[in-house]
Amino acid sequence: MVRELTKDTGTRLVVLDMAGTTVADGGLVELAFDAAAQRLGVRPGGADHAEMLDHVRATMGESKISVFRQLFGDEDTARRANSAFEEAYGELVDAGRIAPVPGARQAIEALRAAGLTVVLTTGFARVTQDAILDALGWRDLVELTLCPADAGGRGRPYPDMVLAALLRTRAADSVREIAVAGDTSYDMLSGRRAGAGIVAGVLTGAHGTQQLTDAGATHLLGSVAELPALLGIGVV
Repeated sequence: MVRELTKDTGTRLVVLDMAGTTVADGGLVELAFDAAAQRLGVRPGGADHAEMLDHVRATMGESKISVFRQLFGDEDTARRANSAFEEAYGELVDAGRIAPVPGARQAIEALRAAGLTVVLTTGFARVTQDAILDALGWRDLVELTLCPADAGGRGRPYPDMVLAALLRTRAADSVREIAVAGDTSYDMLSGRRAGAGIVAGVLTGAHGTQQLTDAGATHLLGSVAELPALLGIGVV
């Protein structure tokens, strides 16, 4: 399925989200949050835990340190929670709890073979992003990988990582030649704020059609595997 909401302009740089878009993590964000919350004294089953978990679900795609700042208020507690979260997520990754979204690697390889530059982005810290890349054997799959710290510390919904991808790769002459794809409303907001010509929402992750459309998706895809076709590229 490809639902097109606006016309394509030409694309030279593709900025892809990881968890939920190119990587299937089977709900590890919630499991890692539970582990982090318990370390800070928030017990499962309580009202505080349920409220916090709802917030984590609603803010999927946002920089994780930003989410913990919202939840705990002060910087020290937020940083401790984020460290606990990243550690727990890394342990789950090391245990083999992630896999590529079906067709994701082939799609990325097809984009690169067609001469496009591909960048992978995440709301996780660098150490977690690297653990995911290593677990999947994706270290050399793309030209560049970015986390919020690589873009001055601001993750989604800010446009910084998309713009950092453009500045670092110099792969496009205009922001309109960028295609952004992700599974959350924060991915859509980030892409629109960066001025990307294509901001594609994929339906393999946290948010559904309405949330993605409301946040500014220009296209809706069943999965990232459909992105090459949207850009007029075949997958072998």
